[in-house]
Amino acid sequence: MALVVGLGGGVAGGIVYQQWDDGQTTASGGDPEGLAGVDTTSLPPLARDDGSVAAVAQEMLPRTVQIAAAFEGEAGGATGSGFLLDRQGHVVTNNHVVADADSSDSLIEIVDEEGRRYDAEVVGRSPVYDLAVLYVPEIEGRDPAALGASRALRVGESVVAIGSPLGLSSTVTSGIVSALSRPVTTSQDADGSSFINAVQTDAAINPGNSGGPLVNLRGQVVGVNSAIATAGSGLGGGAGNIGVGFAIPVEQVRITADQILRDGEARYPVIGAEVQTNEASSTGAEITKVLPESPAEAAGLRDGDVVVGIDGDLVTDGVSLIVAIRTRQPGDTVELTVRRDGAEQRFEVALDGETG
Repeated sequence: MALVVGLGGGVAGGIVYQQWDDGQTTASGGDPEGLAGVDTTSLPPLARDDGSVAAVAQEMLPRTVQIAAAFEGEAGGATGSGFLLDRQGHVVTNNHVVADADSSDSLIEIVDEEGRRYDAEVVGRSPVYDLAVLYVPEIEGRDPAALGASRALRVGESVVAIGSPLGLSSTVTSGIVSALSRPVTTSQDADGSSFINAVQTDAAINPGNSGGPLVNLRGQVVGVNSAIATAGSGLGGGAGNIGVGFAIPVEQVRITADQILRDGEARYPVIGAEVQTNEASSTGAEITKVLPESPAEAAGLRDGDVVVGIDGDLVTDGVSLIVAIRTRQPGDTVELTVRRDGAEQRFEVALDGETG
């Protein structure tokens, strides 16, 4: 289930300060030490001169799985992908692949490269970041995927997407990084919307690729394939790959997986204000409502303020502001540049945190 990216805007009054009760789940299969308590790896499995798509595929296919989850009462109605996070049997995937099955306490299975099926349970998930961690006891001891760094990527660099598009397991596609730090929002129906500071790629990504790894040519995961832009939903045409896909940066995967393994839920930063997200704009993010007793109120922000910068970086609209905030952590302090009554002012806001 790949998502259609709302490049034309989002829901009016998209909320920066929002509680997500749906993402709070049991921490069965977790570890109180988070990622520090499990065996992950970051060492690139391939040398620089071995960096071919074929070598990456050989290295990553055993570490990538297909996911079949119940959807609206139909077993296997949602299909997606995932990869082995550690040697303790944890798998990373997208929240939207398993959300319905988890909410209805229905069956979730993973299928490995050789076609063996195993039951999986949800350790925790985050609709806000569209990430979930599964626990599969039967795969404990298997070598995990190596986690890289999306910040080291360059536009034009070759990458490989691995997953199960359209239910076709163990499928490999390749392309390049076509953009970095692309702010996009995705519609998740009952779970609301997620906001991604995405790695954009032209590697072919289709429904079923969701949750699978985006990998550099040294065999390291640099992102989790999560969404595609399509020519449908107001942009005209079908719902397949058109060469514009988006992956969640692996740095966010590390943070969210660590939180989920610790206590079964993830936290995200908020300022306590609602902003306009359904209007295409290049002039900033308009605050439509400052919530009482929020960090935004404490900092002196008002309804009608237009945020045009965060920590010196340009803010063009509501989505880019939300994405910029979501890349930080609760407790961080940010400096917002705000246009009010024709003049610019700066406000320091200490970010609060919410669970979801």
